[in-house]
Amino acid sequence: MFDYDPYAQLARLREFVPLEVTSPDLADGARMPVWAWSSSRGGEDRSPALEWGEPPAGTKSFAVSCFDPDAPTGSGYWHWAVANIPADVRSLEAGAGDGEPGSLPEGALVLPNEARLRRYIGSAPPAGTGVHRYFFTVDALDVERLDLDGDETPAVLGFNRHFHALARGILTGTADPDER
Repeated sequence: MFDYDPYAQLARLREFVPLEVTSPDLADGARMPVWAWSSSRGGEDRSPALEWGEPPAGTKSFAVSCFDPDAPTGSGYWHWAVANIPADVRSLEAGAGDGEPGSLPEGALVLPNEARLRRYIGSAPPAGTGVHRYFFTVDALDVERLDLDGDETPAVLGFNRHFHALARGILTGTADPDER
């Protein structure tokens, strides 16, 4: 729908070391698996597995999010936001965003998404809005814990992680509502 890349804009404000992010479930730029779509659209609201490379020295935690900048809102749509993932973690299994206890590493903090749920919600682009991009972003942070109480929005997480990020990696999935 749009060519806007919010992460490219943020990189203009501050340099980030690249962090490789991959998934056995999703190739960069490829269509989201059906099960990663919203249950309201025939999916399972299951987050894809994410894996990331070795972060730079000084990494003390990670933050992970999923953002759709193409949602017809004027501000995008946050599908998932997690902070305070321990520094020794290098992957999350498929379905780790299900909101169930023990699905994420101990100490991880899940913030409410746009639906105000503390979990991953899948792709559900409205008909007629074109192809949507889903940015799965992993930031290596220089603090063990961001100063968040857990009721903040994902945008507040984004603001805080921006100032503590040592490295950033992005894996992008796509969804076309007219092909569903």
